[in-house]
Amino acid sequence: MKKIGIFYGSTTGTTAEVARRIAKVLGVADADIHDVTESAPSQVAPYDVLVLGTSTWGDGELQDGWMDFADGLEELTLKGKDVALFGCGDESMTDTFCSGVGELYARLQATGARFIAPFNTIGYTFEHSKAKPDDALEAVGLLLDEVNHPELTAPRIASWCTLILNQEK
Repeated sequence: MKKIGIFYGSTTGTTAEVARRIAKVLGVADADIHDVTESAPSQVAPYDVLVLGTSTWGDGELQDGWMDFADGLEELTLKGKDVALFGCGDESMTDTFCSGVGELYARLQATGARFIAPFNTIGYTFEHSKAKPDDALEAVGLLLDEVNHPELTAPRIASWCTLILNQEK
């Protein structure tokens, strides 16, 4: 079984809570859940699968805590690692919904990581997100709206975690 590490950035605590919920579904121990503001990028080394979570701020930027951590990740070779992305946002921000996830995806392209678990956007209501290419049906990861649709979070986490676990087979 592949070793999974969860790394998140959270300003209000929502993404931190979602990270813990994802960990529970994936069977990830508390010791393998990391706040990026209290972690070094080198801490990704022992993991085969990286589950990376961010919220979106401003005009679609990564959560502030991710800035230095993402800079460090960009310097690493992540070849051989699977990366699954998730993010929290507010669909009423229709032009930037969960764009922080897309920012993270773009920044990690050159690392050699293999991105897994894209997520279908059917049932979402937003016009644009950097996390979903305009011509795609799927976002590059799991997008969640705990502001307007908290009732959809648990079933979406369950579906997405199944995608991650199926990658291990």
